[in-house]
Amino acid sequence: MFRKRPPPEEERRVRANDREYNEKFQYASNCIMTSKYNIITFLAVNLFEQFQEVANTYFLFLLILQLIPQISSLSWFTTIVPLVLVLSITAVKDATDDYFRHKSDNQVNNRQSQVLIGGILQKEKWMNVRVGDIIKLENNQFVAADLLLLSSSEPHSLCYIETAELDGETNMKVRQSLSVTSELGYPNNLAQFDGEVVCEPPNNKLDRFCGTLYWKDCKYPLSNQNMLLRGCVLRNTESCYGLVIFAGPDTKLMQNSGRTKFKRTSIDRLMNTLVLWIFGFLVCMGVILAIGNAVWEKEVGALFQSFLPWDHPVDNFLFSAFLSFWSYVIILNTVVPISLYVSVEVIRLGHSYFINWDRRMFCSRSNTAAEARTTTLNEELGQVEYIFSDKTGTLTQNIMTFNKCSINGHTYGEVMNILEAQQKRVQPLDFSAWNPLADRDFCFYDQSLLEAVMVGEPAVHEFFRVLSLCHTVMSDEKSEGELLYKAQSPDEGALVTAARNFGFVFRSRTPGTVTTQELGKAVTYTLLAILDFNNIRKRMSVIVRNPEGRIRLYCKGADTVLFERLHSCNHELMNITSDHLNEYAGDGLRTLAVAYRDLSEEQWEEWSEHFRGADKATDCRDDRLAAAYEEIEQDMMLLGATAIEDKLQEGVPETIAILSLANIKIWVLTGDKQETAVNIGYSCKMLTDDMTEIFFVNGHTVQSVREELRKARERMLESTRTRDGGKEAEAQGWGGACAFGNGCGGGGAANWMPDERKCPPSQVPRPSLLESISGEFALIISGHSLAHALEADMEREFLETACACRAVICCRVTPLQKALVVELVKRHKKAVTLAIGDGANDVSMIKTAHIGVGISGQEGIQAVLASDYSFSQFRFLQRLLLVHGRWSYLRMCRFLCYFFYKNFAFTMVHFWFGFFCGFSAQTVYDQYFITLYNIVYTSLPVLAMGIFDQDVPEQRSLEYPKLYEPGQLNLLFNKREFFICIAQGIYTSVVLFFIPYGVLSHATQSNGVPLADYQTFAVTTATALVIVVSVQIALDTGYWTAINHFFIWGSLGTYFTILFTMHSSILFNIFPKQFHFLGSAHNTLGQPVVWLTIALATVICIAPVLAFRFLKLDLKPQLSDTVRYTQLVLQKKRKPGGRAGRGVGGAGVASGSALGRLGRGGSRRSGYAFAHQEGFGELITSGKNMRLSSLGLASFASRHSSSWIDTLRRKKHANSPGAQNTPPTGEDSTASSQAPPLSTSSLAAGEAEQKSNEPVPAHSPDDIALSVIRCPEREVGECSAATVQEAPFVWKGTGARISGANSPGPPPIAEETSSGE
Repeated sequence: MFRKRPPPEEERRVRANDREYNEKFQYASNCIMTSKYNIITFLAVNLFEQFQEVANTYFLFLLILQLIPQISSLSWFTTIVPLVLVLSITAVKDATDDYFRHKSDNQVNNRQSQVLIGGILQKEKWMNVRVGDIIKLENNQFVAADLLLLSSSEPHSLCYIETAELDGETNMKVRQSLSVTSELGYPNNLAQFDGEVVCEPPNNKLDRFCGTLYWKDCKYPLSNQNMLLRGCVLRNTESCYGLVIFAGPDTKLMQNSGRTKFKRTSIDRLMNTLVLWIFGFLVCMGVILAIGNAVWEKEVGALFQSFLPWDHPVDNFLFSAFLSFWSYVIILNTVVPISLYVSVEVIRLGHSYFINWDRRMFCSRSNTAAEARTTTLNEELGQVEYIFSDKTGTLTQNIMTFNKCSINGHTYGEVMNILEAQQKRVQPLDFSAWNPLADRDFCFYDQSLLEAVMVGEPAVHEFFRVLSLCHTVMSDEKSEGELLYKAQSPDEGALVTAARNFGFVFRSRTPGTVTTQELGKAVTYTLLAILDFNNIRKRMSVIVRNPEGRIRLYCKGADTVLFERLHSCNHELMNITSDHLNEYAGDGLRTLAVAYRDLSEEQWEEWSEHFRGADKATDCRDDRLAAAYEEIEQDMMLLGATAIEDKLQEGVPETIAILSLANIKIWVLTGDKQETAVNIGYSCKMLTDDMTEIFFVNGHTVQSVREELRKARERMLESTRTRDGGKEAEAQGWGGACAFGNGCGGGGAANWMPDERKCPPSQVPRPSLLESISGEFALIISGHSLAHALEADMEREFLETACACRAVICCRVTPLQKALVVELVKRHKKAVTLAIGDGANDVSMIKTAHIGVGISGQEGIQAVLASDYSFSQFRFLQRLLLVHGRWSYLRMCRFLCYFFYKNFAFTMVHFWFGFFCGFSAQTVYDQYFITLYNIVYTSLPVLAMGIFDQDVPEQRSLEYPKLYEPGQLNLLFNKREFFICIAQGIYTSVVLFFIPYGVLSHATQSNGVPLADYQTFAVTTATALVIVVSVQIALDTGYWTAINHFFIWGSLGTYFTILFTMHSSILFNIFPKQFHFLGSAHNTLGQPVVWLTIALATVICIAPVLAFRFLKLDLKPQLSDTVRYTQLVLQKKRKPGGRAGRGVGGAGVASGSALGRLGRGGSRRSGYAFAHQEGFGELITSGKNMRLSSLGLASFASRHSSSWIDTLRRKKHANSPGAQNTPPTGEDSTASSQAPPLSTSSLAAGEAEQKSNEPVPAHSPDDIALSVIRCPEREVGECSAATVQEAPFVWKGTGARISGANSPGPPPIAEETSSGE
C-alpha cells in the first residue's frame, strides 16, 4: 500500500518467460483494487474524508468549545449526538459501498487461469499473474490481462472475442496472431519462446496498440489486431495462448474506469453560499450579545461582585464578553444544523428510487428500466433549459433496413415505403422461392430489382458483389443454411443482408479468403488487402482476386469522398447518381456510394510493396498507411449508391414538442451530413414548414462564417420589424447588439456596445434581446464552420445567434466539438444543460453537461456508463424532466425553505432571551430539547414532505408543460425566498418568546402561585414552538399520504411523550442530577392559561401566513394553483352526473392519431452520414422523414406573454358590460369551439392583446369549463404533439367573478367535456 510509485513509463519492455527480467521495471501485478478502505484504515481514512466537509469541521470545532466549562452553558452531548449520528450514517453508507467493491475485487482476483511456468501449465489465481507470463485461454473464458496473441487452435491462428465489458458490443470481433508465433501451438514450444516486446506505455485507448516484437534477430510490427484485452470473452475458439503485456491497473479496461467528474447542482452551490451567510449572521449575533454582556457586566454586574463574583479566570468585563461571544456561538449554532446535509442526501436517495421504480419508464422490449446512476443531481432535472442530443440511436432506432438503391443510373425501391405497402396490403418480395439462404425478415417491394438480378445485368451483379465482399462482418453458420451475421455496425449488417437476399450470400471468411455463394454457386475470393475505414478517410476498400485470377478493388464510402476519386469517364453517371442521392437524403435515408477498380498484376505487386513497407513501419505508421491507401484508391468506376432507413424512435416528435412547450431548447449535435440531419429535424418536429426562416452556415473560413452569422441576425431583425412594427425602436436597439466585438458589420471591437449618445440609458440594447424575439428561426451549422465559430473571438457571436433560434442543428461534428458546444452554453448562458446520447462518441458531451443521460441502444453501453441517468427510449426524457425532475426540484425547495424557517424560529428565541438574562448565555430550552429538536421532533415530517410532496399529479405535469418554467427561472428557492423564510422564522421567534413572556410574567396558578418561573416559561415556549412548526408544515404539505400524517402527528405525540418522561419521577430517581425539574411538565401543561398562551402564539404565527397565501392565491395565482383549482372543479362536475359527454378532447386525440406522413417538396439534398469507429462502427447516420402534420407547431415557440394567466386576466378586465349581460344561449359550445385557442405554452403578446377586446358570453360558475389535454386510451406521458397543440385553453367564463372576498381560489376556468375524463 505504501510502496513507492514507479516513475511514469515512456515505453514498455516485456520479455517472455523471464519474470526476473520483467520485475526490474516494477510493473503492476494483475491484482486489482477498486476499494478505498480496509479494516485497519477505514476509521481513520473515512473520518479524514468526512472532516474535509466544512460543516463537519465546523461542528467538531463547536464540540471542542463545549468542552471548555468557562464557555459552554450546554452539555457536550447536544453537539456530539447529532454529529456522531451524521458521521455514523455516512460511515455505514461508505462501508457498505466499499464492502461490495471488496467483494467484487475478490471475485475477480480469485478467478483461475492456466499459466505456463517451467514448461508446465499450472493453475494460478488472476492476482498472481505477472507481466511476461504466457497463459492459456479456453472457449468462453474471460481474458485475464492484456495479452499479445501468440497462437490459436483455429486455422490461420484466428481468434474470436466478444467485447461487451469493454464497449457493450455483443458482436464478435476477430483477432489474429503473427505468422511467426502461430506455429508455437504447444507448451513445450512456448516455454522456449524468449521474444521481447517493446510497446507503448499503458493508456486508455481501446482501439489502438503500437509495438514491435523482437525475436531471432528480426522485428515484427504489432497492432490492435494482435491484442486480446482484459474483459473480453473468448468465443468460438477452442483455445489460444497469449503473452501478458499489461496487467491489473495498467490494462486498458482499468485505465478506462477513471472517476467521472463530480457534479454539483445549482442548489448545492447556493446552499453553500447561504450557509456562509448564516455563519456571518451567527457571528454578528454573537458580537451583539457579547457587546451587551460587556455593557451589562460593567454597568449592572459590578453591583453583584460581592456575592456573585466572576468565575475564574474572568477578571474583567471585556474578558467576560469575549467568553460570552463563544458561548453564544455554541448556543446559536443550530441556525446551521448538521442534520441539513444528511436530510438532503436522504431526500435525494428517495427521489432516485422513484426514478428506478417508475414502470412507465420501463422498456419491456429490451427489458430495461430507467436508472438513476447518481443521487446528487435529481433536483437539477427540474431546471434544464438546454438539451443537447445525438441523433443516431438517440432520436432514431439505429436499426437499419435496406430501402433503396441506385445502380448504373437506375433507381430501385421507389414503389412505396413500408407504411404505404402495409396500408395497401402489398406483400414484400418472396426471396425464399429461389434463394434458400435468404433472410426471411428482409422486406423489399420493388420487383424490378429482383428481375434485374435474375436476368443477369452485369452492373447489378457487380453492385451486390461489392456489398457481399467489402465489409468486416463475421458469419456464424451453426447449421447448413442458418447464417447469423455479426456486424460491427447496423449499416454493414443491413447491406450484407441485402446482398444475401438478392443472391450474393456471404458465407465465411479467413484471413486470406472470403467465401460467398453467388446465385447458388460457391465462390472463394482471395483477400489480398483490407484498406480500413477511419473518420478521415470516410471509406473502406478491399482488394480481392477472383477464381479466374483477376484482381479488383471494391470500395464503398461517402459520396463526397468517393466522387473525387472516380475516373473522368464517370461524369454523366455521377450526375445521375448524385440526383438519386439527393432524393434519398430528402427522404431522410442514409446513403453510401459504391465503386470498383481493376488492377493489373504489375500494379498490385508495385503497390503491395509500398503497403508492406508502410505496415511494418515503426514510426508514423498510420500516416504511411493512409498515403498508401490514397495511392491505390484512384480512377475508380462508379457502380451506384445504397440508401438505408434508420427509423425514428417511438414518440420522438411528441417528446420534442412537449419539451419545447416547457421552454426547453433542443440542439442536435450529430456526425451526419447536413441534409440528412435537416430531414431528421423535420421528422422530429424540430423544424417545421411554418418557420420564418432556416439559416445555413457552411463557411470554410473565419470571415465567411462571421458574414453568414451576421446575415442571419440581419434577417432575424428584418423579420422582427415586419412582424412587430410597433416595436421597431426596440429592434433598432437590438440592431446594435447584432454586431459583436469581432469586426462584424465592419465595425470595431466595440461595435456591439451601444452609443449612449444615441440610446438613452433606459434603452441600452442588450444581447439578451436576441432571445426575447426568438421564435420561428432555426440554425444549421456544419462541423468545419463550427470549428471557426467556436474560436475565442467568435464564440459569443455564434452563441447569441444560436440562442435566438428555436432549433439548432450542428452537423458533421466531432466528439470534441460536441463537448465544446455544451461547455460554451454552460459558460456563457449560466443555464442548466443536459446531454443525451447512446454511443462512445457522446461520452465527452455527456460528461461535460450538467446532467448526462445515456440511452442503452445498439452502440454499446459506454454512454450509459458515463451518464448520470439512463433509460432505453428518448421519449422517457419528458417524464424524467417534467415529472421526476419538476417534483424533485419542488420538493427540495420546499424542504429547504421549511428547514431554514424552523431552525431560525427555534434558535432566535435564545437571542431575544439574551436581553433578559443579563447576556449570560443562558438557554431558554433545556439541553435535551435542544438535542432532540432537529433529530427527533422535526426531522421526519420535513423528510416526508421532501420525499413525497407534489403540487399537481403527474398527469397534469405532462398536460401543462409550462409548469416546468419556475425551475428554469429558479423561482422556488433563491436568495429572495431564503430571506423570506428567515424573516418568517425571526417573526415566529419573536412571537414565541414575547407572547409567553408577557403572559406568564403576570399569570398565576389557580392557587395564586405565580407562573413566572424559568422552567414553566421553557416548557411553554418549547411546546408552542413544536406545535407552530407542525402546523406550518401541515400548511406547506401539498400532497398528503399516510406517511405524512404519521410523521407530523406522530412527531407531536413523540414530543409530549418524551417531555412527560423527562419530568417524571422515574428518571428523577435514576438520574437525580440530570433531571432536576420533577413534575414541571405536568404542572405547566395542567394550567389553562398556558394552553391559552400556546394557542394565542400559534394563531399569531400562523394567521399572517394564511392571510398572505389566500391573497396571493386570489390575486396572483401561479399556474400550479390554477391547475389544482381546475382539478377540483372537474372532480365536482364529475361527481353528480358521472362522466361528461364525448367532446373536443376526444376529437383532438382522434385528429392527432389520424395524422399521416406528408411528403415535403422543395430542395433535393444529398444525405450521407458517417459516425464510425476506426475499422468498424457505424457507416452512415440519417433517418427517414416520418413527419407528422405541422399542425400549428409555430405556437410551440417560446415567444409568449408573461404568462397565460395574465393573458386571461387581461381578457377578463377588457370585457365590456354589455358582454357580461349577454344571456347564455344554446350555441355556446359552438362559439367556444371557434374561439381562438390558447395553448398551454401561452399566447404571443400581440395575439393576446388582439383578442382581449372580443366580447365573450358570460356563464355562471357552474357552467365554467376548462379544456385540458386529454390522452384517452393511452398511458400517461404518451400524448401526441397534435393532442398537445389542439387542446384549446378557451377562456369561456370571462364574465364570471374572478376575485373578491368570496372567491375561494384562483380564477375559475372553462371546463371542457372530454372523453378523456
